[in-house]
Amino acid sequence: MRQRQESLSISAVEHRFSRLETIQWWNQSLLKQSVVLIIGAGALGNEVIKNCSLLGIGTCIIVDNDQIEQSNLSRSVLFRTMDENKNKAECAAKAAHSIYPDITCIPIAGNIIGDVGLGWFNRADMVISAVDNREARLFINKICAMLGKPWIDGGIDVLNGIVRGFHAPETACYECTMSKTDWNLINKRRSCSLLARHAATEGGIPTTPTTASVIGALQVQEMIKYFHNKKWLKGEGFLFEGLNHSSYTVTYRINPNCLHHENPLKVKKTEELSKNSTLEEVWRSAKQYLGGCDALDIEREMLGKLTCPKCGNSSEVFLPLESVSSAIIPCPKCHTERIPFFFHTITKNSSMLSMTLSEVGLPLWDILWARYNDNYIGIEISGDAILP
Repeated sequence: MRQRQESLSISAVEHRFSRLETIQWWNQSLLKQSVVLIIGAGALGNEVIKNCSLLGIGTCIIVDNDQIEQSNLSRSVLFRTMDENKNKAECAAKAAHSIYPDITCIPIAGNIIGDVGLGWFNRADMVISAVDNREARLFINKICAMLGKPWIDGGIDVLNGIVRGFHAPETACYECTMSKTDWNLINKRRSCSLLARHAATEGGIPTTPTTASVIGALQVQEMIKYFHNKKWLKGEGFLFEGLNHSSYTVTYRINPNCLHHENPLKVKKTEELSKNSTLEEVWRSAKQYLGGCDALDIEREMLGKLTCPKCGNSSEVFLPLESVSSAIIPCPKCHTERIPFFFHTITKNSSMLSMTLSEVGLPLWDILWARYNDNYIGIEISGDAILP
């Protein structure tokens, strides 16, 4: 009789996402097809990346320029002792793959402002910010608004945190939420010399792994709601107060003076252009789309030259400002801090038209904005693309 009972037992084997798919509105194939750009792989970014892996997100692009320090190990779930001095983005990508082997993780060891082409934003379905400084948020906000991309910002401080969702021009954007004090701090840093800017980096934010876990989970949950057409924090914020649990939501109003609420710009993907194409070739492509071209604009501060005010020593340095090392700023002859020359625009008479995008210092898979009269279009340099 016992043998008969054993033969009638049923073994039900669930697949990886079975419990998620019991949710009535859940669409696992949608998540598998999604591309998420995650900016920052510290304590908060670790939680975002971990949750994206557990949920079966198809592609995660992870951006971080920093190396893992011992202090990261008490707050970052994906890092181990053996990872010290390694790049955060690369280690986080490997850890994500160990959680979910079918995920595609693309680590970018660089600064979001200077080293990451705008094509990464253009191909993302969602952008999640896990950064700890205002200037990075301003850049993310500007690019997402120009391309019409939704993004979810997260911030942590001791036991408190905040999650905010932005989708300009429809909603308020990050700049709409900034106070006069925020702008004063930004402008103060921007008015500094290059060496002073390097010295004025913001210190680490005191926090706990539990706060990072809460805020990172909420960011990913809002992303899931967005993907499934559920109500999410669109133009709203959730302030988490972890000591007394007096948490609340807030709705942000569009600042009528904010410049980020026009319709997103169109972008043309140009497979024939690559990092080895010249600016002249980009110019010709722009003329083809617009019927003419007045200028090509670059969405970052580009350093073209450093000149010594004391001895006149000058050298060309084609790099985004955020990628400039403090070691090259002093004059090699007299050690005086050299004066920078910046450029943002290429005109028809520019000597740089004969230079390649790589020579000018633009990152891989970037977008240049062409304008002719009142018409604008983005030229995505798609020939080096990794994603389809």
